[in-house]
Amino acid sequence: MLTSLEGNEKLIERVMLLKRGFSVADLFIIGKELEIPYVDSLSSEWAIEDEDEIAFSIAEKIDDDMLKDIFIKHNPRKWAIFRGIYYTLEDGKFSKDSSIRSIENGIRRARAQYGPQVDLILKTLIKSHGIVSLDELEKHVKMPDLYEILDYLEKLKIIVSSYKSDKYQEWMILEETLPILEFEFGIRKKLPGQAQQILGQRIQKLTPHVLGLETENADYLVEEKKKVEEMDREFDEYLMDVLKNRLERTIEFGSKFGLGYLSNYLQDLFGQVLYFDSLLSITQQYGLANIEIIHEHGETGKRTGWSLALFGDPGTGKSFSTRDMILGNPRAKIGAHGIPGKNRYCGGITPARFIRIGQAYNGKVFNFIVPEFNDFFKYKGMVEPLKIAMEQGEIKYETHAEVIGPYRFTSFFSVNYNVSVHKQGYKVTIQDPNFNAIEDRMLCRLHRLTKERFIELTKSQMNLALGAIDIEKGSQKIRDHLTLVYAIETGHPLVKNRFKYKPVMITPQVFNIIGKARAAILKRIPHDIVKFSARLEDKALRFAAAASLMEYFFSDMNFIPISEDALRFATQLYVEEASVRSEETFEPKEVLKEVFE
Repeated sequence: MLTSLEGNEKLIERVMLLKRGFSVADLFIIGKELEIPYVDSLSSEWAIEDEDEIAFSIAEKIDDDMLKDIFIKHNPRKWAIFRGIYYTLEDGKFSKDSSIRSIENGIRRARAQYGPQVDLILKTLIKSHGIVSLDELEKHVKMPDLYEILDYLEKLKIIVSSYKSDKYQEWMILEETLPILEFEFGIRKKLPGQAQQILGQRIQKLTPHVLGLETENADYLVEEKKKVEEMDREFDEYLMDVLKNRLERTIEFGSKFGLGYLSNYLQDLFGQVLYFDSLLSITQQYGLANIEIIHEHGETGKRTGWSLALFGDPGTGKSFSTRDMILGNPRAKIGAHGIPGKNRYCGGITPARFIRIGQAYNGKVFNFIVPEFNDFFKYKGMVEPLKIAMEQGEIKYETHAEVIGPYRFTSFFSVNYNVSVHKQGYKVTIQDPNFNAIEDRMLCRLHRLTKERFIELTKSQMNLALGAIDIEKGSQKIRDHLTLVYAIETGHPLVKNRFKYKPVMITPQVFNIIGKARAAILKRIPHDIVKFSARLEDKALRFAAAASLMEYFFSDMNFIPISEDALRFATQLYVEEASVRSEETFEPKEVLKEVFE
């Protein structure tokens, strides 16, 4: 049993290093070879319920020499990097050397090259819990050579680039490196010294409820409430700017804007294959007003808000549609189309942290953009709280160390995740067998990297790089309209007495078309086995209602009817998702032709 502080520190790093360097399948093989009792009790790698537990069971039974032998015998992940107080992993080579000295020397070299700007950047990264995008940094750090300094810090192995595309980039301080930098800047009083608390809270009493490791003791809830206040202020300031400087122009634009206009705008930018994902993301933004959906006899109990999932092959533009188009990317001349201050980007957030910060959004409606949704399900226990969150229910989560909640989560999600795409249908790579309960609560769109999609992706990337596509020109008009409609429909004080609230009305035609689509689908499904739930129709109706909000300024009626364009697109989504869920046993085009003839 390890009792010394140093022993506890090294144990923590061994757990982190094993998880970083090897997959769960690799750890299962390593555990079997070492005859670890916990691993011997498992029939296969699929019986592993907790990655932390298997890593810990190995880490506590080995010493440094055995750890070195493991990395010699078993090839670690090629991309894995570890720069800790006791161990280092670079380019697939394990070392028992500390990274402290190299990091300290790197900071000195960077300071000699760029002066106090280096400290400002690193402190901003630390304050952001170790991960931040270039766009976020530019908000806090004003310097012309920011990208150059970040690149230099990466070459000095002080930070790493955690995500990079042609249009977006994030940097991070590795979890094990963060204490070293905190000590360097006086945030941490001694080094090493954090293990005893970490061990007591997260490792000593491992249970199946472990959601993921947190590396700091910061009060995330207090910080998140401050962030919510900042986002609310951002929305108010943008709305005031619209009302003061662009109101007449926005109303005039709204008199001709609708789903058809948005569709043409996006097709002109991206072509007929890629445009649809951005259309979904922008339409979801209108739905965030989460207003009532009614019919001619009264309330339906439904509202316009819904969660979106783009899933499929990697590299198909999923993140671009849900992140860059909504939040904007000035360096690539991509203007933000989303509601200002109402989208919470969740890159780098662990599931444990998400459950904690969710309390700050109690009773509020925001959109949580999760770029790598797969990562949330590396930890057992996430399906149930996320299912409740998507149902806008009451979340309460208990661990051995704390009780979180209860609180009501009233926001929505926009997520991306990769799956194994087959010729017909797909297979989820998330191990939790209950993940289908999550998919069932989102409007889902499958991505295949077809030749046609590949060609359009490469054309789009080239045009963006060459400046041939300037999305900023059209984005502000759409964003102004979206912001104004959202403010009106949510009763914002600045517009409450100037414009009237309008619910969305489902017309008899909507039920007729959806009914025809349902009948056409069911007669084509073999063996009378329906593999999608009735929620699919609900999500299609919510999409149609959200899309119809684009036509707020079309008339002076006291309600907004579901538009023909919205109904057509909603039916298409309904039929295509039903086909995917049914392993593509029927052709969507045939169903749509039958419905609309």
